[in-house]
Amino acid sequence: MKNAVKAYFERTWNREDMTNPDEIPLRAHESLKRVYLTLFCAMLTATFGSILHLIWEAGGQFTVLSSVASLLCLYLTSPWSVKKRVLLLMIAAFSFGASIGIFTKYLFEIDQDIVVSILSAAAIGFGTFWFGALLSRLRAILYTGCLLHSHAFMLSWLVITSDMIFVGYSVQWTLKVFAVLAMFMGYFVIYSQEIVYNSLSEDVNFVNCTFTIFFNLPAIVVHVARLELIEVTELKLNTVKVTISRWNYRMSRD
Repeated sequence: MKNAVKAYFERTWNREDMTNPDEIPLRAHESLKRVYLTLFCAMLTATFGSILHLIWEAGGQFTVLSSVASLLCLYLTSPWSVKKRVLLLMIAAFSFGASIGIFTKYLFEIDQDIVVSILSAAAIGFGTFWFGALLSRLRAILYTGCLLHSHAFMLSWLVITSDMIFVGYSVQWTLKVFAVLAMFMGYFVIYSQEIVYNSLSEDVNFVNCTFTIFFNLPAIVVHVARLELIEVTELKLNTVKVTISRWNYRMSRD
């Protein structure tokens, strides 16, 4: 158990890998497009299931069991059965979208229309990255450009849904939801770079990446914080060394 936890928080990429401004290699770019498309379709399917739950109250015990059973079958299915795994993933996403309103209403007192708004905004964000990956392989355009566009599209959608489609929400609520989605999309850029780095040395399972984007969030956040801490420490050490060198130089002149 200790080794498993240690392996979970140990990542193989560093800051230089994350800030590489070159084009994404073709093999990594293909893997990235598949991951983006799978995430977009899964989130879109979950949104559709959530809409059915809002209109016809489709969610219930059956959809909860269907979601669990689909995930279990997905785990037991061979990685080579790609079409079957994608189908199971979409069934699980639909069942999850139809079921999540039951738990959010009970645990957080969040209405189903809010759940639909959040899921659809996330789908728009993933769709923006997928469309950007179809147009360019440059990291600056794909990551920075898509990140800014996804923020603009998600905020616009949240404003539209709060004012025109659903019951009017407060500006404070809209900004809170947008802030959470914006931070997640920022993490999504870092996760994308990890996919690019891993795809250079191994084959990336794009279906599994749909889950690891959520499961790997704590590990990636801890790793990024560790890299930032190392950089700050090195910067301080270099500053101290320069200060000592200048002080020694002045002493030698005196």
